[in-house]
Amino acid sequence: MHATSTVHAADGAAPTSVPPISDSKTFSRAFADIKTGFAARELWGHLGWQDIKQRYRRSVIGPFWITISQGIIALGLGFLYSQLFNLPTATFLPYISTGFIIWGFISGCLSEGMETFISNEGLIKQLPAPLSVYVLRTVWRQTLMLAHNLIVYVIVVAIFFTSLNQQYAMSGACVNGALCHPGLGWYSLSAIPGILLLALNAGWVTLLLGIISTRYRDIPQVINSLIQLLFYMTPIVWPIDQLMAGGARDGISGALPFVYANPLFHFIQIVRAPLIGQDVSINSWYVVAGITVVGWALALVAMRNYRSRVSYWV
Repeated sequence: MHATSTVHAADGAAPTSVPPISDSKTFSRAFADIKTGFAARELWGHLGWQDIKQRYRRSVIGPFWITISQGIIALGLGFLYSQLFNLPTATFLPYISTGFIIWGFISGCLSEGMETFISNEGLIKQLPAPLSVYVLRTVWRQTLMLAHNLIVYVIVVAIFFTSLNQQYAMSGACVNGALCHPGLGWYSLSAIPGILLLALNAGWVTLLLGIISTRYRDIPQVINSLIQLLFYMTPIVWPIDQLMAGGARDGISGALPFVYANPLFHFIQIVRAPLIGQDVSINSWYVVAGITVVGWALALVAMRNYRSRVSYWV
């Protein structure tokens, strides 16, 4: 929309036209895009579900292959790493399986989020829909996959419930100064706001990386290379307890500050720790809340400045 004004000169001179002022690069237009996108929930909800069905069409059990593949990976690596780290399977398998489930959501939002607008090129050029619809489509698809994978968590916890519903240590019983965890309880429900925060952050990550990657096509290659590195730097297949006093050593490891400096650790911790009966440091909630605010601020700035250009870049 453009605003055009006319200035009348003195002494009866001809009016002078002022160049139109564009309102396309405003935060109001960016917020309106997101608001309209949320209102079109039937559209992105249907598209996201169709993505899952399309991937497993003509399959007998369909999307539940997501659950089966996740379960096999968690089971295999859980038994393997429990032997490598000399840890009881009853406490380590829930730890690694829950970590894999959350990491799958995070890495999926990163890798597929970068391709959000590129993969929807045809729809963007033909369908007059807000850009946020394609962001919500990606986040909703990843959320559905997370829901399927949580079935693995339910099964694993049901099997090892007696080991997790009381005080326990990753190394076994809470004896001889071992680092103990409180076990499953009502506070485990705090994983619900943790999951909501994950989905909220997935929105700005998909929006921001989607815009950047559409303009600079080398960015997805760089990010995909870093995802594998971040996987090994984040305590997913190895327990962070082993870096703490009472875990597997007498003192605190010098690597622990680097783990705390990894923001992905805090995102995983606010969901995984409650689900397996471990305490969550308040610092993790602060870090996640801060990243959420800063991330959405950056995404809105990108939305304001480049929303109208995405259709030309794809």
